[in-house]
Amino acid sequence: MKGCFVIDSGDTAWMLISTGLVLFMTPGLAFFYGGMVRAKNVLGMLMQNFFAMGLMAILWVTIAFSLAFGNFGDGGFIGNFDFAWMHNINATTGSEAFALTIPFVLFCAYQMTFAVITPALITGATADRFKFKAYAIFIAIWLVLVYAPVAHWVFGGGWLAKLGALDFAGGAVVHINAGAAALAVILVLGKRKGWPREGMHPHNLPFTLLGTGILWFGWFGFNAGSALGANGIAATALMNTFLAASAGMIGWLLFERIKDGKPTTLGAASGAVAGLVAITPCAGYVGGMAPILIGLAAGVLCVFAIQLKFKFGYDDSLDVVGVHLVGGLVGALLLGFFADATINPAVKNKGLFVGGDAKLLWYQFVASGVTLVFSFTVSFIIAKVIDKCMGIRVSEEDEFEGLDLSQHAESAYSFGNTGSMDRI
Repeated sequence: MKGCFVIDSGDTAWMLISTGLVLFMTPGLAFFYGGMVRAKNVLGMLMQNFFAMGLMAILWVTIAFSLAFGNFGDGGFIGNFDFAWMHNINATTGSEAFALTIPFVLFCAYQMTFAVITPALITGATADRFKFKAYAIFIAIWLVLVYAPVAHWVFGGGWLAKLGALDFAGGAVVHINAGAAALAVILVLGKRKGWPREGMHPHNLPFTLLGTGILWFGWFGFNAGSALGANGIAATALMNTFLAASAGMIGWLLFERIKDGKPTTLGAASGAVAGLVAITPCAGYVGGMAPILIGLAAGVLCVFAIQLKFKFGYDDSLDVVGVHLVGGLVGALLLGFFADATINPAVKNKGLFVGGDAKLLWYQFVASGVTLVFSFTVSFIIAKVIDKCMGIRVSEEDEFEGLDLSQHAESAYSFGNTGSMDRI
């Protein structure tokens, strides 16, 4: 079909907007997480997320984008160096080979926003104890050795795409990938001092709700933007995203109401994010009531999953494993039941509930399992090596003082009595 693709101004306008929306998600994530940590660690959390916007962008255009999308559609395991150092990434070349109706440089920028937020997701699990220098080195290596290969397998036409697995906007590439990495890193880091004996309550839930609203808003670019054009699939993905987030919130709150007697604002925020996570791989492939069912399932299963950290003893500070890993798995696997070829012709194997067989469900299981095992294994090795070389965790004294002061020599709040909030 070479020569059939031209730049479309409407598609380009939508993707310019979507790129901004997805970038906005990372500051939203910073506030979502920042409100849940103690006051002495809020700047440390904000800094880790904002820093990803700097470092990941530079690494993306120098090497990671090429490894993810070089030799597109090869069915292989890693890309090449065709686009390294921004080679051939501009507004006039590349779109034809990728069958795009937007400038190739815009496609690179849009994918860059995914590369920014994915490692930032890990920070929720490692809150309160990750040494900043070690964090910076970890996410730099992780982007190249973990994110880029998985992105190539799925988004770049690699072997999982050729197998037949579907991932519309990043269930495997973003959420399962980051969730598995988070689990690996916290096993190397160890538990926060005092966890789970001491209460470590959120210091600013309004921040968390603000962050949730920003994430929800930005997620329309994340999911609907993954249609790569202003079209019916984008519109369907937008509606599915809204419905799944709403259903996820309801599912989580119902669980809380039945279990504890009271629905919480933190539960509302977490449930909405769980629904957003679960619909991500499905957004452009399902329709009707499917997003509501997917969101409800994610809300209930994710709130149940976060209880497991107490049973198994891993300190997932802000429930990245429970929400992103489990939510990503829920969405990826339920796609094997709800994928509908009438919604998107890219669905070659329909889901079990729309007249298909179990073939797609098997592909989804393989893609999810491979991503989980690969990300966990490589992330664990990266974290272990960094720990052996320079130490990955702050000292006990620095942890007690808080990351704001110990890592950045700053304090988020000043009430006229210097240091009065440092140890809250």
